[in-house]
Amino acid sequence: MPIISTSGLSRTFETKAGPVQAVRSVDLTVMPGEIVGLLGPNGAGKTTTLRMLTTLLAPTGGAATVAGCDLVADPAGVRAKCGYVAQSGGVDPHLGVREELVTQGRLYRLGRAEAAARAEELAGQLGLGGLLERRTSALSGGQRRRLDIAMGLTHRPPVLFLDEPTTGLDPGSREDLWDLVRALRDDFGTTVVLTTHYLDEADALADRLVVVDGGLVVAEGSPAALKSSYAGSPGASLHDAFLAITGRTPADAAPAPVAV
Repeated sequence: MPIISTSGLSRTFETKAGPVQAVRSVDLTVMPGEIVGLLGPNGAGKTTTLRMLTTLLAPTGGAATVAGCDLVADPAGVRAKCGYVAQSGGVDPHLGVREELVTQGRLYRLGRAEAAARAEELAGQLGLGGLLERRTSALSGGQRRRLDIAMGLTHRPPVLFLDEPTTGLDPGSREDLWDLVRALRDDFGTTVVLTTHYLDEADALADRLVVVDGGLVVAEGSPAALKSSYAGSPGASLHDAFLAITGRTPADAAPAPVAV
């Protein structure tokens, strides 16, 4: 039984120049416990799709369910069943780590004691245990990203959406975050849907890739299957498969950061 299912999901923006179809008709199925990566050039519709699936943006067409809740008829149910970590994050630099986590718990209507206990639990699980008294502005980029994810997991959602979770991180922090995402799947059964411009990240982390271009799903499959089908071999470069699928080089699919 899919945990996420969309049919013809669409979003049109009205602009002075006329309507713009950011997402034209996305059909997507995600099974429980999968890590699914959304790939595509800038403007392909990836973030718009995530924002619709998390109820931050209303669709203008189609239908979707997330964890059994209808996107349009039961948006509160969808929000209760999913966590969302945006590209820019949501950490308040004026708060301490413990205060940030407890506040998030209270926003999800946890009692004070329960919110405090959940903050301790999340800090232990995400490697933030020794940082609870530190101000968030003093955290490294990787630590802030872990805190962003902890906040998205406060209410124990079965589905976690991550929008470009490792942008700006150094190579070591990126790999640490990959291990964290795998642990969420393996240890807690969390379904993870992420967008990324890093093809090496998509190749290493995702169980399945969905390539979006022009607001449509143009290819999907495991990294090995896409490389085999579009680049001739499961050991080929995902860059070459991306080029074959979209007909252009992934100029904005950024290369992996180089350690200096």
